[in-house]
Amino acid sequence: MTFLRRLALVLLVSFAGLAQSLANPILVVDRATLEVLYAEDAGQPWHPASLTKLMTAYVVFEELAKGTVTLETPVRISRNAFNQAPSKSGLPVDSAVSLKDALYILVVKSANDIAVAIAETVGGNEANFVAMMNNAAQRMGLSATHYVNPHGLHDPAQVTSARDLAIVGLYIEQSFPQYMPMFATGVVNLGKARLESNNGLLEGFVGTNGMKTGYVCASGLNIVATADRNGRRLMAVVLGGSSARDRNERAAGLMLDALAGRLRPTGQSVLALANATGVQPVDMRPRICGKEAKAYVAAQEAAFPMGLKDQPTYLSDEIMLSEYTAVDLGRIRTGIALPRPRPAHIPTVSAGSTVESAAIEDVLRPGIPVGGLNIAFPRPRPSDL
Repeated sequence: MTFLRRLALVLLVSFAGLAQSLANPILVVDRATLEVLYAEDAGQPWHPASLTKLMTAYVVFEELAKGTVTLETPVRISRNAFNQAPSKSGLPVDSAVSLKDALYILVVKSANDIAVAIAETVGGNEANFVAMMNNAAQRMGLSATHYVNPHGLHDPAQVTSARDLAIVGLYIEQSFPQYMPMFATGVVNLGKARLESNNGLLEGFVGTNGMKTGYVCASGLNIVATADRNGRRLMAVVLGGSSARDRNERAAGLMLDALAGRLRPTGQSVLALANATGVQPVDMRPRICGKEAKAYVAAQEAAFPMGLKDQPTYLSDEIMLSEYTAVDLGRIRTGIALPRPRPAHIPTVSAGSTVESAAIEDVLRPGIPVGGLNIAFPRPRPSDL
């Protein structure tokens, strides 16, 4: 064996070992039955990045149901919102969009300035809105989840798990199906700007109808993807990808495995999955943006080459992206009163409650009370007769 061949073999073994030791959290769920089809480290604490915005949107949907805001409520870009790091909407300070348009920009572009502007509009201030997010997480039984901000820019204390993210997505779909088209939208047109989604499944995997992507160095590239295909309703959660290709192709491949029967029902509900306790969230920064990045990316590409140049892809469908047009309402510093700040948020579940003391059956069933509405916990669909 030549020296170069031995070196290549050593590198391949090293990369394979690195990939094996850094297995990413993965979860596949049948959305019709809530049954887990595949789970790997689904309860491992992880930094959510912009998947945070799933909860941001959910809290707004609750407030819309209560009537505290409407889809026409103006959302103003404050100086605080404008100062957020990208991704951003491009709107200047004191400009405004309707809450409906803001939600589309939040979900599709994953704009951090819009996330803060929404929080300030709906919650009165950012801190109060974050308290509302954490309260909703407690009511959902998301024992691995804690929010510090509404956008997902990295904070060591902002944490979740694949299991918790799946449940947030299920809550959105079951409780507020009227807003699901937002998550299936690929482009928001805002003036001359064309704000595009990073969810590659929307244009390459037939049946995709959501939901959200996210990325910071500490989390890697994350996705919660949903698709309806061949009579099946599926969700795939992939965390810690080394690239957009990696996470998108893995999500599509997992759903294809489920459609082909290669992922068998486990008999376990996603609600029954346990989150890891006493475990710190994985910090992917060295492997995504640091000195280990080159080796990590090489290991991921060697282990999973789908979508690379001259390799087959799971995202081979050609789909015209759904588009939405948002309207800049202009500057509203004077002449138009903004919604008054809301009173300080009082959690309905005490901060010291555990998942056991705030049990699913007691807190979430029959549901989260919203303005007289009974919003049921995600439940299996009736079986076809």
